[in-house]
Amino acid sequence: MSILDRTAFLDQIRKDLQKKMVFIGGPRQVGKTTLAQQLLHNYREGHPGYLNWDNPEHRRKILNGEWPREQKLIIFDEVHKFKNWRNLIKGYYDTFKKNHQFLVTGSARLDLYRKGGDSLLGRYYYHRLHPFHVDELPTNVAAKLFQFGGFPEPYLTKDPTELKRWHLQRRERVIYSDVRDFDSIKDISMMDLLVEALPVRVGSPLSRKALSEDIQVDQKTVERWLQILERVYYIFRLSPFGAPRIKAVKKEQKMYLWDWSENDNLGKRWENFIASLLLKYCHTLEDRRGDKMELRYLRDQTGRETDFVVTRNRRPLFAVEAKLSDRIPDPTLRYFSERTNIPIFIQVFREGSGISLTEKVSSMPLSEFARFLNNVEQ
Repeated sequence: MSILDRTAFLDQIRKDLQKKMVFIGGPRQVGKTTLAQQLLHNYREGHPGYLNWDNPEHRRKILNGEWPREQKLIIFDEVHKFKNWRNLIKGYYDTFKKNHQFLVTGSARLDLYRKGGDSLLGRYYYHRLHPFHVDELPTNVAAKLFQFGGFPEPYLTKDPTELKRWHLQRRERVIYSDVRDFDSIKDISMMDLLVEALPVRVGSPLSRKALSEDIQVDQKTVERWLQILERVYYIFRLSPFGAPRIKAVKKEQKMYLWDWSENDNLGKRWENFIASLLLKYCHTLEDRRGDKMELRYLRDQTGRETDFVVTRNRRPLFAVEAKLSDRIPDPTLRYFSERTNIPIFIQVFREGSGISLTEKVSSMPLSEFARFLNNVEQ
């Protein structure tokens, strides 16, 4: 069983609940509620152990601490929408931790304060739930996964028209609901323009200046909005990997979408697809094993670039180049392999058979790369 699949995810949650509270964050509609409810014994609609902040009756019960005292597991869903939620949950945990387990889920980052000033520090484990990906599904469904994305509803429906309708609905909910939980944006339609401008910028250095000119807001506002979109799991950004011998760029970030199926450009979608798989890999090892994982990219000041570098505890594990169909490794991989301390360079393509250029540089199809991740995780 892969560490990346949802059965392993549930097993880890059960173990962690024996020790502390568990927080599960992730994008809207990724399946957090369904997964959490699987942990409740004999779950049924209206189960007293499940309380959703968006339900007025449940909200009253959360604020008043009203749940059956014989119920072992208590799930608070979307409670982060309450301004003082952290102190509320802290009080419940400190009072009832001997009798109850607490699981908190939300469609926004619940770990924003874990680096300092967190009233819940030491009281919880944090896990991030990702969309389905190739490592937890049969290899013969990879094409459908690439086309329809890994969010359960559009992936299971597999209908192009329904996918487009789902994109519109999800974007509206993210902007007009989730974003407003973080900030009172006066002209929310401008945020809508920003979101529309992002897919074509996937995989490229993200220029706040260019975005500000396109949507006619200042750069500070653009940056603030990008940070909010990161917090609600709509986008993620990568920083460069600093390799001094190649004069690597140090500041420019690249941006990707949590839902790769939003991009009509197949090349960008493929790069985003691989970025999402690697981000899931990094988050999984960090959340479950405590390693400090980072996903970065490599680019020098002349413009040579390799799409991704995965580091563990600040040491590079491997670098990855995403190519839609090219089997022959990009020459840049060999160039960087001779000038950096990155031990492995891999070019990943969709279908076919792989080849090896040197001991450090190779190319492989997606199916083989998924197996590589299972082995390298050890």
